[in-house]
Parts: sequence; C-alpha cells; structure tokens
Amino acid sequence: MDRISRKNWVLIWVLGMTGQICWNIENSWFNTFVYDKIAPEPAIVSWMVGVSAAVSTFCTFLVGTWGDRRGRRKPFICVGYILWGIFTFIFGATEMIPKNPLFIAAACVVLADAVMSFFGSVGNDGGFGPWTTDISNEHNRGKLGGALAVMPVFATIFGAVVSGIIIEQIDFFAFFGLMGGLVALVGIFGFFTLEDAPGLRPKKDEKGFWHQFLTVFNWNTVRENKELFWVFLVMTVYFIGFNVYFPYITIYFVNYLGYGYGMTGIIQGVGLLAAAVMTIPAARFIDKGKTPQVILTALICNMAGLVMVSISQSLVVLLIGVFGAGIGYILVLQALTAWMKNLYPEEQRGQFEGIKQIFFVCVPMIIGPAIATQVINRMGVEMEVSGTVGMVPGPSLFLVSAVLTLFTLIPLAAAGKMNRQRLQGQIR
Repeated sequence: MDRISRKNWVLIWVLGMTGQICWNIENSWFNTFVYDKIAPEPAIVSWMVGVSAAVSTFCTFLVGTWGDRRGRRKPFICVGYILWGIFTFIFGATEMIPKNPLFIAAACVVLADAVMSFFGSVGNDGGFGPWTTDISNEHNRGKLGGALAVMPVFATIFGAVVSGIIIEQIDFFAFFGLMGGLVALVGIFGFFTLEDAPGLRPKKDEKGFWHQFLTVFNWNTVRENKELFWVFLVMTVYFIGFNVYFPYITIYFVNYLGYGYGMTGIIQGVGLLAAAVMTIPAARFIDKGKTPQVILTALICNMAGLVMVSISQSLVVLLIGVFGAGIGYILVLQALTAWMKNLYPEEQRGQFEGIKQIFFVCVPMIIGPAIATQVINRMGVEMEVSGTVGMVPGPSLFLVSAVLTLFTLIPLAAAGKMNRQRLQGQIR
C-alpha cells in the first residue's frame, strides 16, 4: 500500500487550503460585496455565479486535457495560482466603477469574476485536482477525501470569521488585495517545491488535442462509466440545493438577521468546525465501501439543519442548524470525492475532473442561483442596503433548498446499487 509522502501532504494542505479560502471568499464575500458596493440585486449575484461556473468548467476541461497530454500538472498549478491572486485583487477594484448605469457596473463585476475564476480553475481544478488523484490510490483516498472535505470548513472559518473581522477594519478593496497577494505567493512557493507524480506519463490522442478533448462527450464514455455518472448525478442534485442558499447565506445573516460581518463569520465557522469532526469516523466507513450510507446520513443531517436555520429565532437554534447543514455538506463532499476518484479512468483523470466540474460546478451554480433569484424576488424581504432598496433573502430560501436536497435520494439509490455490485464482484 503506497502512502502519500509527508511533503505531498504539506503541499495538499497548503495548495488546497489556499484554493479553498479563495473560493470561499468568492462564494461568500464577492456576493456580499455586490450587495454592499454595487446594488442589492439578486440577479447580479445569479449571473456572476452562473457565468463563473461555466467559465470554470470549460477551463477545467481544457487544462485537464492539456495536462493529460503533456503528463504535467505543475505548470498549470503554479501559473494558475499566481494569476488567480492577481485577478482577485483586480476584482476588488470594480467598486470604483460608476453605478449609473447599473448595467455597466454589473457587467464589469461579472466579467472580473469570470476572469478570476478562469485562472482559479487553471490552478486548482484543472491542475491541483488531477494531481491529488495522481499521487493517491484507492487505499488512501478516504483520508484524502476527508482532508479535501474539511478544507472548505477551515477555509470557511478563515473566510468567514477572520475575513469578516478584517473587512470590518479595512473594507473590501484592501482585503481582496491582501488575499490576492497570498494566493500569488503560494503559486510561487509551488514552483520550488511541487513535483508531478513519478508515474504520470503523457497520454496523447494521435488525432490531436481537440479530438482528445471531445472524446469524453460521447455515449460510450457514459456507458463505460455508468456508476461514475450516477455519482456525478448525485453531486449535481445535491449541489443544486446547496447553491440555492449558500451564495446568499452571508447576505441573509447580515441583512435579514442583522448580524455584523464578524459575527456572521463566527456563526458559520463555529458550526462548521464542529461538523468537521465527523470526517474522522466517516473516512473509516468510506474506505470500507460504505460510501452510500455515509451520504444518506449526511443528507438527513443537511435537510434537518436547513429547516433549523429557516425557523431559528435564537442564536443557539441557528448554530444547531448551521452545524447540521455543515455535517451534510462536509460528509457529502468527502464521500463523493473518494467515490469519484476511485472510479476515474487512469488515462483520463484530467479530463474527468472537467466532467466533474459540469456536475459539481456548472449545472448546480447556474440552476441553484437562478432558483434562488425567483425565491428571493417572490418570497424575500424588501429593504434598504447601503442606501439602495432591493430584495433580501428570507427563511423560505432554506426551506426550498431542503426540499430540493431530498431529490438527491433518487440518483443515490442507483449509484449505491452499482457500488454494491462492483464491490461484490471484486470480492468474488
């Protein structure tokens, strides 16, 4: 049984945590930034999240295929992180754009976020993701999945708690500059420390790059990887529900519940930190082939937590709700990460990271916020934010998300059946 080296574990945590902090800041504070500095308009957030998701998905396919053909991940990781950091800083500068007409300011914000997301996907999704698959195997991916699942939790603690406090002190522009500099420095660090997996070899389609790029878009690919695509569908349905509420959760805490940025971060951070403890026992069940059962447990916790958040009238109830939703999110991500990586075709790991992005990012982050926009406009609360009247999300957003999450059980049943059949076949 090959072990992941200590050096690679350090790189997993440094690169992974930095990437997750930056994604968390984008998912939480970029949206709050729009409400505070541009306009309290949910449609701007929806467009920003959706366009960013589409760009990220295409980029991951592109870079994943390129990395498979070259047998290299390092250049994409390092260069991607450096440019990711630079454009995070540039995004913050959009607050200086005149707000009249609003369409121009909104378009600039969406474009800046898309460019930043492109380079983020170059480094993190198209480079770092396949690299973690290259250096791991089916015997240690439960632990790897656990590490990758708790990173968003720790990132949320920083991205919510610490970031909220910093933003209250120095405001958004300086904060985005600070974070952009950190990400760029990590990319430079990678140039001197990171190495590609020793067994990684170029895998070129003799018919050319674009033929290889498009080979995954055919029915045979689906037919040969049925279980994997059902797992992808589990991911899609779950994250549609997740992206109904998550892009707006900080806005809800700040504007509807009236908490400050710092307190909002503490609420999310404390709840998720407590939930992260569950990854330790979950890893054991996942490595024993009980992944579907872990996901089922997670879904129950998730839905219960969202209901608690929606009905909370006190800080204690709110914390319990965030804890339950956090358990759901962490365990689903942990379990799906290990499940997918065990099923990736060895010669197409980079490309399948791109396919994953369709189901994990592109579809959920387009559909989820689009649903949220309708829910907020119809069932939200009209109020003034930074001198501008707009619609703020209300408790109904979390109830809608809980209902949508329930539909995850349908693809989970099919994927779980195939998982049992595959494991029984291996035993025989």
